[in-house]
Amino acid sequence: MRTITTEELDALIEQKRYAAIKQALSQEYAVDLAQLLEEQPYERIVPLFRLLPKGLAADTFLEMGTDLQERLILGFSDSEMRALVGEMYVDDTVDLIEEMPAGVVKKIIASADPAMRNDINEILKYPKDSAGSVMTTEYIALRAAMTLSEAFDKIRRVGTDSETIYTCYVTVPGRKLVGVVTVKDLLLAKQDATVGELMETNLIVAHTDENKEEVSNRIREYGLMALPVVDKDGLLVGIVTVDDAFDIISEESEEDFSKMAATAPTETTYTKTSVFTLFKARFPWLLLLTLSATFTGAIISSFEEKLAACAVLIGFIPMLMNSGGNSGAQASVAVIRGLSLGDLVPKDALRVLLKEIAVGGICGVLLALCNALKMLLVDRLLFANPDVTVWVILVVSLTLALTVLMAKAVGCLLPFLAKLVRLDPAVMAAPVISTLVDAMSLLIYFGFAVSFLHL
Repeated sequence: MRTITTEELDALIEQKRYAAIKQALSQEYAVDLAQLLEEQPYERIVPLFRLLPKGLAADTFLEMGTDLQERLILGFSDSEMRALVGEMYVDDTVDLIEEMPAGVVKKIIASADPAMRNDINEILKYPKDSAGSVMTTEYIALRAAMTLSEAFDKIRRVGTDSETIYTCYVTVPGRKLVGVVTVKDLLLAKQDATVGELMETNLIVAHTDENKEEVSNRIREYGLMALPVVDKDGLLVGIVTVDDAFDIISEESEEDFSKMAATAPTETTYTKTSVFTLFKARFPWLLLLTLSATFTGAIISSFEEKLAACAVLIGFIPMLMNSGGNSGAQASVAVIRGLSLGDLVPKDALRVLLKEIAVGGICGVLLALCNALKMLLVDRLLFANPDVTVWVILVVSLTLALTVLMAKAVGCLLPFLAKLVRLDPAVMAAPVISTLVDAMSLLIYFGFAVSFLHL
């Protein structure tokens, strides 16, 4: 938690107690410092940032919003930029480059040393959502013949520039991965042991072209601190760490929730997102949903004369459509979550469909019974509405039961279909499912009405 408040910092600045400011800021966590600096006027941020130790400054910079990062980069001198980039890991630098405009990117790359520049270019060549695009090339590689003393010497020598030292990778000349060993294994082993005797050879790896979300789920599933990334020849090219996996899963979840709420995901927080950006994110979806309502409107219009003969049916349309939409959403959310976590794959579609049909049947029957009781006691007796006849109650209740059953089936199948055609399953949650379920529920409703009420 933050130990210095904005008011306390303002007082120290007013008194020009820069040594006290430096000491106070150095005791803060990077995430708290980023928040503290973003609360300051821009003219104060660069001087305060310059008071931070190099490592803490880099960590704080990575926690800042993209707009402030860009302004700071443009305000930094060449030496300050080189110092900042020198403290950053390669994957963090790549993430920064992907968010910045071309002019800023040029300055970042120019500030990197040749070796780091080469690593950056290597990562940038991979597809955006692949494991190769999110990996870091800063890892510890050991040899199987190394003694414990040699292994620890290597860890001490290169560990400062490695993103993690807990998990080390055993390679043969040419970077072919043959095993993995943890620092815990090395610390607890006998002094005469070698790395080869301690390493685990049953390897869990990712490939450079794998989807980053699948890789992140593998890290979560196996409880790994890091996952090695190999190319098509089995050569070790980088690692994906658990903190990167956490960020990826969080970003994917936010993106899915945005799409399921019928809005495009944004890169910034709500408070920092402009009105125009929010408009661009929401309007296309709203337009699509508005146009999709044409289908339901056309169905209602085609039965307009029949509805006029039994106007009481109109009042139950919103309830039926909402029940169908909610039922479909429940099923789709469960399936989308299973697909994103790797618990479900397309071949599970039939098994999931049968389960959702069973759930939909039970829910539909119980909801229909409750609705029939409600219509009898409230609509017919309490409100004394003579138009709510037994046949009307039967039509509405049967429609409700079948709508819930149908919505569960549609809601669970469409995400699988999206996965098969390489679309984002979350896209199916808002416009497609609601449109299909609404249209089908109306067709069922009017079909029953015509059959039972002889309209």
